[in-house]
Amino acid sequence: MESKAGPSCRLVFCLLISAAVLRPGLGWYTVNSAYGDTIIMPCRLDVPQNLMFGKWKYEKPDGSPVFIAFRSSTKKSVQYDDVPEYKDRLSLSENYTLSISNARISDEKRFVCMLVTEDNVFEAPTIVKVFKQPSKPEIVSKAPFLETEQLKKLGDCISKDSYPDGNITWYRSGKVLQPLEGVVVLIFKKQMDPVTQLYTMTSSLEYKATKTDIQMPFTCSVMYYGPSGQKTLQSEQAIFDIYYPTEQVTIQVLPSKNAIKEGDNITLTCLGNGNPPPEEFLFYLPGQPEGIRSSNTYTLTDVKRNATGDYKCSLIDKKSMIASTAITVHYLDLSLNPSGEVTKQIGDALPVSCTISASRNATVVWMKDNIRLRSRPSFSSLHYQDAGNYVCETALQEVEGLKKRESLTLIVEGKPQIKMTKKTDPSGLSKTIICHVEGFPKPAIQWTITGSGSVINQTEESPYINGRYYSKIIISPEENVTLTCTAENQLERTVNSLNVSANENREKVNDQAKLIVGIVVGLLLAALVAGVVYWLYMKKSK
Repeated sequence: MESKAGPSCRLVFCLLISAAVLRPGLGWYTVNSAYGDTIIMPCRLDVPQNLMFGKWKYEKPDGSPVFIAFRSSTKKSVQYDDVPEYKDRLSLSENYTLSISNARISDEKRFVCMLVTEDNVFEAPTIVKVFKQPSKPEIVSKAPFLETEQLKKLGDCISKDSYPDGNITWYRSGKVLQPLEGVVVLIFKKQMDPVTQLYTMTSSLEYKATKTDIQMPFTCSVMYYGPSGQKTLQSEQAIFDIYYPTEQVTIQVLPSKNAIKEGDNITLTCLGNGNPPPEEFLFYLPGQPEGIRSSNTYTLTDVKRNATGDYKCSLIDKKSMIASTAITVHYLDLSLNPSGEVTKQIGDALPVSCTISASRNATVVWMKDNIRLRSRPSFSSLHYQDAGNYVCETALQEVEGLKKRESLTLIVEGKPQIKMTKKTDPSGLSKTIICHVEGFPKPAIQWTITGSGSVINQTEESPYINGRYYSKIIISPEENVTLTCTAENQLERTVNSLNVSANENREKVNDQAKLIVGIVVGLLLAALVAGVVYWLYMKKSK
């Protein structure tokens, strides 16, 4: 039961308060509490048997008391004084332990538990400490970039709502940053909210960066005190873009310097190693003392061999910082003499030359009718087999796509030439007459027979190869005959004849007839002799 303290109790208390004593052995006692938690303060006094009531008070800064809770030992009633800041926050147990809910910073006071008897007042003081963990520190107002050799504000590390106030420390790659004149400047500020009494801590960092700070993480931490002691909260990492001046320029060439040929486009790229990299450069072409202002690329189109030389580039504001490269524009010339379609007569001489002019040693290959030749063709006396399509091809192996070729189509012409041969069949009954012809264009062959005789086989022709072929005819003459072979092309008509005798055929036929008669007579005589022998044998047997 809770009620206001009555006048009689107040009177007894007033009479005895001047006699209040601190129980021996009870020194200062501290209760630590987290902000918002419940503060629990034991009375720490033994309850006397003649106890009248217990009471709690706190002391103002000027030492004057403010009573906040009362409990009678007889009525077991609890009374809370009308103190606005503790309205509905107090709880006093039977053993006179005082609890204060929703701890605030203003609860940091010296509280006293008082047990009152008829003849004495006993006191036990308790110091209350309230702690508030700050927010996680955060790096704000971050610089968009840092510049080497320039002291520049990196950012602010801020942590809010702390009690008591804390300290902020900066780190570079996990190592503490200590103040160093002209290099590391730290400015620390703290501010208390007059309403909440909570602190906001801010630490500003000014920093002179170097190239070693590239990709280096910066962090900060806040060290604060809690109920259980000292603690630390760490911020997230922050990485800054480091600006630094260009110390060297380089020039690049596309395509590769070894592969540039006439007709190509060349792109020169100039690069500075600063951050941010330079956006404009001066390009110097061979034989031109004045530079051409351009972005970091400059393109030359359809280059010729006279573009070979040294190319340079430099910074616009620092021309002494320059880079150069030598470029060779490769070329390849081929001249075939004669070329195209050439017609020559058989037996003629034909000198052939393939002249090469190139930026470096070139390979030369000769082909005839798509077959590679072992050496350059040379014609001191042309033959029909020399005719064909010749190609002289050259290339620079190191330069892709740089090759040249020219062709010569050689035509070897000749008047028809005829050679006739005769071959008798082993049986002697027929003869094979062959007309061998060479010439170009291909001569047409025509046969003429003078005399009588049967043609066993019509003319048969061989394939026309290298200006040569033949036509043959098989004949069985009954008398002497003459065979005429005519070969004709656009250049000339040529005729040749061959006499074929029939006597050889007759003699061989008579000899064959005699042989047959002899064989027949022999067989008859053998049969007669066998018959006589058989007759004598039979007669003797009988």
